[in-house]
Formats: sequence, C-alpha cells, structure tokens
Amino acid sequence: MVSTDTPSTPVAKTDVDEALLGGATYRSLGEQRLSPAEERFEKGRRTIGLALAPLVSIVFLALPLDMRPSQQTLAGVLLGVIVLWVTEPVPIPIGGLIGVGAIVVLGVAPAADVLGPFGSSTVFTFIGAFILAQAMLKHGLARRFAFRVLSLPGVGRTTGRVIVAFGVITCALSAFVSNTATVAMLLPTALGILAVIAKLMQDRGIAKADFDPTRLRVGVALMLMLAYGASVGGLLTPVGTPPNLIGRALIEEATGERISFAQWMATAFPICLLMFIVLAAVLLLLNKPEIRRIDGVADYVAAERARLGPLSRAEKNTLIAFLVTVTLWIVPGIVALVAGSDSAIYDTVSGRLNEGIVAVLGASLLFLLPTDWSKREYTLRWSDAARIDWGTVVLFGTGVIFGALLQSSGLAKTIGEGSANVLGLTSVFAITAFAVLLAVLVSETTSNTASAAVVVPIVIPIAAAAGVDPLVPALAATFAASFGFMLPVSTPQNAVVYGSGVVPITKMIRSGVSFDVLGAILILLLLPLMVAVVGLGR
Repeated sequence: MVSTDTPSTPVAKTDVDEALLGGATYRSLGEQRLSPAEERFEKGRRTIGLALAPLVSIVFLALPLDMRPSQQTLAGVLLGVIVLWVTEPVPIPIGGLIGVGAIVVLGVAPAADVLGPFGSSTVFTFIGAFILAQAMLKHGLARRFAFRVLSLPGVGRTTGRVIVAFGVITCALSAFVSNTATVAMLLPTALGILAVIAKLMQDRGIAKADFDPTRLRVGVALMLMLAYGASVGGLLTPVGTPPNLIGRALIEEATGERISFAQWMATAFPICLLMFIVLAAVLLLLNKPEIRRIDGVADYVAAERARLGPLSRAEKNTLIAFLVTVTLWIVPGIVALVAGSDSAIYDTVSGRLNEGIVAVLGASLLFLLPTDWSKREYTLRWSDAARIDWGTVVLFGTGVIFGALLQSSGLAKTIGEGSANVLGLTSVFAITAFAVLLAVLVSETTSNTASAAVVVPIVIPIAAAAGVDPLVPALAATFAASFGFMLPVSTPQNAVVYGSGVVPITKMIRSGVSFDVLGAILILLLLPLMVAVVGLGR
C-alpha cells in the first residue's frame, strides 16, 4: 500500500533580533500570530470599539450639562478617543488624529491653536531617542549592554531577578535624569535582555521555533518595569521629573514654606521604596514570566560576550553619540545638586540643554561620525532612521494636544472644582484623597507636567477654603501627577515602551490600573506620615 502521508514542512525558526528590531507596534489582526481564543477576543474588542466610540461621544454631547459648550464638546470627543485607544478598532495613533480633527471641525479651537502643542520638546525627545536606539540595536551595542547587566553577580539566575535589577537601575537613574530620557537610554538594553532570554527559550525548546518574541509575558514585565520604574524613581528628588518642580514652586508660593532637596528626599524615599516593592510584585504576578530559572545563562552570556569580540567602528560611534547625549541630559541635574534648582545658573543650563534638543543633536552625530570615510558611509543611514516608530511620535503628539486643551479650555478646572463642590470636602484626608484621585485621572489622558500644573492650583484653594494646611494635599497631587499608567499617552515613558511593540494595550491597562490604585493608596497613607516625621507644614 502506498502511503498518502506527506512529509511535514519544517517550521521556520524565528529571527529574534529581526523581530524585536523591525516589529510593527500597531499591527492588524492579520499581522499577528494569535490563538483562536485570542483572535475571537481581539475581533470582539475592536468591533465593539468601532460602534461604542461615536456612541459615547454623541450621548455625552447630548447631555444637558452645566458647562461651556466648548468644554462639553472637548470632553465628548476625548471620551470617544479614549474608547478608540482602549479598543483599537483603528491603530492607536489614528484614533488620536481622528480626535484632533474632530476638535477643529466641531469648533472647539482653531487649527493653529490645536496643532501648536505638537511641537512639544518631548516629541523631539522621542525622535532623537528612537534614532539612537535604532543605532544601538542595529550595531549590537544594546546587546553588549544587556550582557553586562545579565553578568552582574547573582542577577542572571532568574527572570524575576533580572527584572528587579533592571528596575533598580532605572529608578536610580531617573532620580536625577528625566524619566523620558532614562527610559529612552535604557530601552535598547531592555530589548537586548529580552532578546537574550527569548533566544535561550528558543534554544532549549521552551518556545516554539516560530514563536513571536514580541508576545512574551517576560517582555511585558521588563518593559513596564522600565516605564513604571522611571516614574517611581522620578519622585525621589525635586529634579527627577518636571511635576516635582512645578508642585514645589506652587506649594512655596501658597504656603511660604520651602521644601529643601534633603527634605524632599527624606519624605519621598520610604514611599518610593514601598512603591517599587509593590510595582515588582504587581508586574511579576500579572505578567508571570514563561520561565523562572534561567540556569546556565552565565555560561551563555560569557560565550556570547566572547563571540562579540572588540567594539566595531559603528559601535564606537554609537557609544560616543549615546554618551554625549546622556552627559548633556545629566548636566542640569548635577547643576541643581550643586547650585540649587532655584538658581539662575540652573535655569540657564536647563533651558539651553532642553532634553528634546539634546536628543536630536545626539542623534545627528550618528549621521556625522563615519564608519568608512572613503565611501562616505556614516553610522546610520536615513533609511535606518525612517524605521523608527513614527506612530508613537504621532500618538504622543496628539496626547500633548489634548493635555494643552484640557488646561487652556478650563475643562480640567471645571471638573475639579465641580467635583469638590459636590463632594463637600472639609478634612485634610478627604481633600488629599480627592487630590490624588484627580491627579491620577488627569494624568491618564495628558502629560504628568500638565497634570501637576492643572491639579495643584485647584487643590490649594480648596484646602484653604476648608481651613486646612494645603501642603499635604498639594504635595500628594504633585506625587500622584507622576502616575497615570494605563495608556501610552499617560506618560512619555509609557509611549516609549509601547513603541517597542512588546506591550499590548490590554496588558498595559491591566497592569497600569493595578499600580494606579495601589500607588495612590500608598501616597494617601504614607505621605501625611512622612511629612510629619520630616517636620514639614504647620
């Protein structure tokens, strides 16, 4: 009898580096490898969003609310856009652009005013940082950094230790370097670490030969540790993130009390420490790594480092551009430590060395440093730069636009004051709880800086009207303004890691909501205690 069996077709082995370097962030269902259950869920989520987004906007616009028409229109459009972002019936950047177009068409503000904030320096930070990351990934420098982290004593034994150690590095850096810059400089290393773990799983048969390395839970945990860890570390010092400086200045103006660098750190350190512990627990529980122990990784790392050999000319050039950028990012923080963040020299240095300008200048070096002068070949070609995630740049630009409109239209102030009047806040605890909740909610749809600038001025007069010291509620609002972990537009660092293509929006929302709630509780319970211990306030 003749066999009718046909020989099985060999499964193509996934090129992990190529998948992580060139993977699209905003992929259609046809571009992803999903199980039948995952495909049904994704189809349902996206179909519901297609109908729900316009319905939510129309219903809200029809409500008889006591607010200016422009504010109600802005709120209705923003609610519809949030539904588009969460359900993804269209790519997330397109959802933002639809909202921006609707705002102009519906007459909320003129096009020039609406589109102006798209020129935010943070957008240019993204562009420059993404180009630097592309060079580090292309030439293998990110892989070297990853092997260096994994070779630290005791770190490379389990995936949990790797993630926690990487989070500690992130927190420490972001205390003195801006959160966005910290995440931008560490993103290539995080991708390199993920590539090492993915290849180890592939070589040991833990993952299928044709698996998708962008869909690993360990990748989600690592990337979110990078984004959220930077936010936690940024709270540690007054210069760690712009909301700290804004909140401290507003508190000083309202109360006349100066919070010194040392007092800030003494107040923030226990809170940040507990936040980090909670963060690690949340990420590792909700995104449990596919493998726990990575035995033999030390030998694997040593062999791979030996195989890499000496630095190539392209790697050296990339390292020069990277170090120049990082140095210029760090200089304002050093000046603040030496001369104070309220000094004239700090204002001058931080203004001249704007992180967006530094990022694009650092990226420009990659097109000036040659790898082969005789052929006029440089470290990067424009075709390499064109591969960066422009969708994330567009996405965050639209987020900046909505944040600016929330502030300029007065909608954020209307929501805050209206809520306070309805709730009848009279005690320090109630006002602090309200401040934390409002700051977290506002920061979900706008930048942390805008959240602090909007919420702190609302909270201070509410506290004063209730006859309580506004320091604790205002400081709590300042801390909570650095939260907002649910969406890519909530913080620049969320957008950066989302741009890696490793973090699905549903997993960012699930992890973000959990840490939002637990972090807010920690601020509410611990901040008043630490303010009393340090001796701040009346």
